[in-house]
Amino acid sequence: MAANYDYEEAPGTYDDANRQDLGYDPNFVPDSVKSFVVHLYRHIREKNVYEIHQMYEISFQTLSDRLFKDTPWPSVDAVAHYVDNDQVFCLLYREMWFRHLYARLSPTLKQRIDSWDNYCCLFQVVLHRVVNMQLPNQWLWDMVDEFVYQFQSFCQYRAKMKNKTEQEIALLRQFDQAWNVYGVLNYLQAFVEKSNIIQILEQEKEGGEQFTATDGYDYSGGSNVLKVLGYFSMVGLLRVHCLLGDYQTGLKCLLPIDISQQGVYTSVIGSHIATIYHYGFANLMMRRYVEAIREFNKILLYIYKTKQYHQKSPQYEQILKKNEQMYALLAICLSLCPQAKLVDETVNSQLREKYGEKMARMQRYDDEAFAIYDELFSYACPKFITPSAPSFEEPLVNYNQDAYRLQLKLFLYEVKQQQLLSGVRTFLKVYSTISLGKLANYMEVDESTLRSILFTYKHKTHAVDSDGKIISNADLDFYIDDDMIHVVESKPVKRYGDYFLRQIVKLEGVITDMDRVKLE
Repeated sequence: MAANYDYEEAPGTYDDANRQDLGYDPNFVPDSVKSFVVHLYRHIREKNVYEIHQMYEISFQTLSDRLFKDTPWPSVDAVAHYVDNDQVFCLLYREMWFRHLYARLSPTLKQRIDSWDNYCCLFQVVLHRVVNMQLPNQWLWDMVDEFVYQFQSFCQYRAKMKNKTEQEIALLRQFDQAWNVYGVLNYLQAFVEKSNIIQILEQEKEGGEQFTATDGYDYSGGSNVLKVLGYFSMVGLLRVHCLLGDYQTGLKCLLPIDISQQGVYTSVIGSHIATIYHYGFANLMMRRYVEAIREFNKILLYIYKTKQYHQKSPQYEQILKKNEQMYALLAICLSLCPQAKLVDETVNSQLREKYGEKMARMQRYDDEAFAIYDELFSYACPKFITPSAPSFEEPLVNYNQDAYRLQLKLFLYEVKQQQLLSGVRTFLKVYSTISLGKLANYMEVDESTLRSILFTYKHKTHAVDSDGKIISNADLDFYIDDDMIHVVESKPVKRYGDYFLRQIVKLEGVITDMDRVKLE
């Protein structure tokens, strides 16, 4: 089922042979590219963040669309002498070069390994030398985001052993440390520790530091690179641990960032969405449905209000895709934990439009409902990876779907358990008090079995939060006193303000339309 949802990576089709067919000369540098690298180099040296951002976000995309739609950019060797052979700039240029290659073409195994080597060199410079640069948050986020994406892509690629050539297998054996899971985690963790970002965020709460207030930039003439990479690396660690299926560790890595507040992570739309998507998914898998619903609701409302401003952004398609996936995850959360009062009317309206019919069927708890849970999870989950090296012994097999199948199995097992409890909730919604005997009779079980079911219901509607406290996900609770079940239903707080504001806006629209009508 997963293959229907773009779960597979695109097959590798791009190699050195068909470079020549495309007429690509890695040493040819068009004048516009020469001008681009010279100006970008100058702006980086002058720490002109605004101009760097314009060139990075707009000029690079424009040149890519115009000159390099289906070929790579000129090689770093071809542009190096225009920028004084500056080592750091050349590493940054190659980072962009590989990112463009991954976005527009399919990298070869050698190119994947070369990209890993480039990240190692670039990250070593940032971690162990004094880097006197200010780079835009967008670029620094993209660096962490792409690093994790290429790791994920490599694991998926390596796990498809069936059609690997002898040359590819020899390369995999030779470069067995490339995109090693410990290497990836170590770099991200090193950024967090070396940047002291956790201490900086703690001091900021006490009024000591100015990190969030300046969006991570250093206006006193220093560099923002290490600090902001450290900050975004916490999101990178959450993402990697989600890909590995270790949700508790992932959420632990994100703890220093208070996602209930605006932060540097919200300064870049891609970072904002990736943070909440993985945070929400991890909470869903740990049965913290209320927390997942609350955060999905906030981000989906934010995207609804702001997506028109990102239409020309290179991230726009990714924004729309994640938007759709998060609606699917919200549908799952609300089906397992009916808490509609936590969802804004606008988001609820969009959700009903997209998944209203499926959510109604999911409440029936039959095989069809089970299949819909399977479908939505497969569409919306991250592309889980198996980080271990493959077996090079014959016969070679593909194992790229193994991690996904395991997570799907665990999720559906949880759904199956919840389905067994659906009858209890239906009866408890109807009664404020009911005797154990009467409910056992309705449910056609004996009293001891009913007690077990009620204990299981209590367990399944509670979860442990990040502070180790037990929290309730239920919209109703109950207690048993002398063989009587007493039901306590939480009353939703009615909010009239949003409704009236929407009606006022509609009325103003009608009045404006009427004013335009010219009566004969």
